[in-house]
Amino acid sequence: MPAPGPLARLAAPQATRSNALHAGAWWLWALGLAAAASRTTNPLLLALLVTVAGYVVAARRTDAPWAHAFRFFLLLGAFVVVLRVLFAVLLGSPIGGTRLLFTLPEMPLPGWLESVRLGGRVTGEAVMFAACDGLRLATLLICLGAANALANPARLLKSLPGALYEAGVAVVVAMTFAPQLVADLLRLRDARRLRGRRDRGVRALLGVARPVLEGALERSVALAAAMDARGYGRTAEVPRAVRRTTTALTLGGLLGVCAGSYGLLAAEGAGLGLPLLAAGLLAALGGLLLGGRRSARSRYRPDRFGARAWLVAGAGAAVAVLVGLASAADPLALNPPAVPLTAPAFPPGAAAAVLLGLLPAVVAPRPAARPAAPAAKEAPA
Repeated sequence: MPAPGPLARLAAPQATRSNALHAGAWWLWALGLAAAASRTTNPLLLALLVTVAGYVVAARRTDAPWAHAFRFFLLLGAFVVVLRVLFAVLLGSPIGGTRLLFTLPEMPLPGWLESVRLGGRVTGEAVMFAACDGLRLATLLICLGAANALANPARLLKSLPGALYEAGVAVVVAMTFAPQLVADLLRLRDARRLRGRRDRGVRALLGVARPVLEGALERSVALAAAMDARGYGRTAEVPRAVRRTTTALTLGGLLGVCAGSYGLLAAEGAGLGLPLLAAGLLAALGGLLLGGRRSARSRYRPDRFGARAWLVAGAGAAVAVLVGLASAADPLALNPPAVPLTAPAFPPGAAAAVLLGLLPAVVAPRPAARPAAPAAKEAPA
């Protein structure tokens, strides 16, 4: 039998428990897309980022409860855009403009609120600026929603540092129970509909809320009993000097990250921003490593960050770096001015960089095929 060629070796295998992609790789990929979205207000590039994230989710998500949360992030993103435009229309915008769309009745405000207005002139430039700004925030949320739909929260919890284990458990429980509450709500509404009862309105919601909350309480009690039986919350004794050093490194690292981030964003401290950010990250990592000594736990069959995980994480990092370089090289193309109102240009270089985010749809292991529905038998003649 001939040996498989290089293209066959790159073909994505079917996902199993042993070769499933590391959950951290999905988050690094999504954070790379989110970082790229934060560097542009071009609606064409933002729409392309949403399309890339949605395609990868459609190609690689499973049937797990958290995998169906992506549509809720899409709805949340649409709500953010509409809300941002509505605020710009009602409360005004710092962007001027000459293309008057309509004029709302303006409400007089006291002198100490002179910088705020209610109503007044609404220009096309202000609406376009608000829509692009809201679309950027919506794209950030959608990219994080893609990671939420693709990464197994339980496997991600296994890879967290010991110092973040307790906080990670709380986040994983919240992320796991929220889709289950939605599934219970939909199931009970279908049951009411089959019984001929109303499934809409306040009375129907009150009738469904009680069994949903009872089910959530039962799951919470069962989870608490299981965690207690497995020794959750047990900590190891560490010297006082180690605890003080851990606290100092963690707090100092967080302050360094905040100061470094401010230095990178502000024009005055650009020279000190990067060193402060690097020093803060190193100090925070040191604090996390020392803090993990208090968590006395073992990992059964830990997940490995293999070659495919590096490719997925590297695709997200490449998108972030290349879009950042394109933003520095051609800032007007990636952040088009709102005044005058013109159609946004399509930068081909930045678009090609965004398309690198499709790599996980090729190299990540394929989810198990869904079982086909049984064919209906024909009635005998």
